[in-house]
Amino acid sequence: MIQLDAKIPQGPLAEKWSRHKDALKLVNPANKKKLEIIVVGSGLAGASAAGALGELGYNVKVFCFQDSPRRAHSVAAQGGISAAKNYKNDGDSVYRLFLDMLKGGDYRAREANVYRAAEVSNQVIDHLTALGVPFARDYGGTLDNRSFGGVQVSRTFYAKGQTGQQCLLGAYSSLNRQVAKGTVVMYPRRDMLDLVVIGGKARGIIVRNLVTGQIERHGAHAVVLATGGYGTVFYLSTLALGSNASAAWAAYKKGAMFANPSFIQIHPTSIPVLNDYQSKLTLMSESLRNDGRVWVPLQAGDKRHPNAIPEHERDYYLERRYPAFGNLVPRDVASRAAKERCDAGFGVGETGLSVYLDFKDSIARLGKAAIEARYSNLFEMYQKITGDDPYTQPMRIYPAGHYTMGGLWVDYNLMTTIDGLFAIGESNFSDHGANRLGASSLLQCAGDGYFILPNTISDYLAGEIRTPKTNVAAPEFEKSQIETQQRIERLMNIKGSKTASSFHKRLGKILWDHCGMVRSQEGLKKGMALLDELQNEFYSDLALPGSATEVNQELEKALRVADFFEVGKLMIEDALERNESCGAHFREEYQTATGEAQRNDRDYAFVAAWQFTGSGQKPVMHKEPLVFESVELKERSYA
Repeated sequence: MIQLDAKIPQGPLAEKWSRHKDALKLVNPANKKKLEIIVVGSGLAGASAAGALGELGYNVKVFCFQDSPRRAHSVAAQGGISAAKNYKNDGDSVYRLFLDMLKGGDYRAREANVYRAAEVSNQVIDHLTALGVPFARDYGGTLDNRSFGGVQVSRTFYAKGQTGQQCLLGAYSSLNRQVAKGTVVMYPRRDMLDLVVIGGKARGIIVRNLVTGQIERHGAHAVVLATGGYGTVFYLSTLALGSNASAAWAAYKKGAMFANPSFIQIHPTSIPVLNDYQSKLTLMSESLRNDGRVWVPLQAGDKRHPNAIPEHERDYYLERRYPAFGNLVPRDVASRAAKERCDAGFGVGETGLSVYLDFKDSIARLGKAAIEARYSNLFEMYQKITGDDPYTQPMRIYPAGHYTMGGLWVDYNLMTTIDGLFAIGESNFSDHGANRLGASSLLQCAGDGYFILPNTISDYLAGEIRTPKTNVAAPEFEKSQIETQQRIERLMNIKGSKTASSFHKRLGKILWDHCGMVRSQEGLKKGMALLDELQNEFYSDLALPGSATEVNQELEKALRVADFFEVGKLMIEDALERNESCGAHFREEYQTATGEAQRNDRDYAFVAAWQFTGSGQKPVMHKEPLVFESVELKERSYA
């Protein structure tokens, strides 16, 4: 069996990163000019990495399928970004941030990686502030903070409900500076379809030009994937419609192991499904739970207007079940609690699949102006979508597919099991365990891009300074391009009757029902059989208009849906192998007497890294044991 080497440095936890940086090989400025790096993805992780690598003097090529990096899904991160500044003097520290992230992930993440994320958090905030990100400020002019789920301190920096957009614009400005200097070249409207590996090392990518349909080859000394997560596998999710798994999946098929694929976060505060014609769901930031109270009627089936239900007939069930954290329990806990209430008949709205998020008390206590200053754009978004005014009546919310904790396996240097292939941000698995703590996604993306990858990639590139520029006419590029074209032709030639989106919708429903918020062995096996059946139908009845040599968004969708079938199957394989409940992975067979997740640290304290063995072949699971030297493993309690 392959032994996964995470390359975790020796020494005390608080000194690992600084010691590791001191031991990394360096590339001098003259040699950096000889080296080329491909960055796929231009969200916060990709834009920050490309800008930082360009600033160091490397030649960087950035690819994104959008027409501009500003359209990356990072803009959708609403609530904030955490750092251990302790501006509120409420007892916060790097160690507490580390502990909250590790506990929030239900102890299924690497101790060293999580501590490093907490350690660089303060640098991230300082850097983004210097780039001009307009974080909220308090009356004295210093940066303001608010609390988030799963913590008892205020450490989340925010810009109303558009923190992700503002952070991305800051990273975009640093990226554009390098574009103007010539160290970075942008390739928009390109979709990565394959990874090229030569001599065991990542040497380039195959992309489709989404405007001309042309298949292009691009080479480099190293490839960095910053392509986000695969939450759109559920079809209805809080992610942008274009978010997909294809780039990471191409790397998986070339030898990069995929870790913990079944760990997908369900966000508790999405606007509920309103009709059968929706193609996505809209997130209402977790930050709203700072001032909003979650409740359902005490009487099952009570369909009165929420304002007509008196206080003594309301069940503030999160405050009742988890008094220490109340409405600020972690996302997986809040999601399952909402589902439990709805399944028991206490849900509200026409479908009964929603609960109330009420701001009446906070408006009475703080005034409407204070709530407007914190959340106005979120309230406006909610009113435009639903027609209801959240200032005068409660919002209705329900859990939805959101962030993926699973992703490409990487070592401490953020390198995958393919030499020269790095994965950063949500495309890797490393920092969040079985459930991501709120406000830590932007932290990981910016931390990986600005302060971690620029250090660790030099250790690899130091051995590449004598390697000439990659020859894109090499046989490996030719083979990869032919295989890509054959894959496209196969889809174009089906000539069936159903759209790619119709298959995606049915695929997502299967996974939501059988590998979503709640799983069971019986349900997972049924889901696998249904996926097999639907995949066969997809390859016999898919309808694609137009041609592959022009703009063809239906072809783009079909390529991604084809990958989602395989991603979904790996999710189910992973969920079946993990006979415990932890974080967002909740197996009905493994729960406490009070309905909480029941971990099995003796048998499942490991990262499951899956190896591709061939199309139609069962993948092989490898285990990276999780060793905890600085914390005691204990049952998560938020009561």
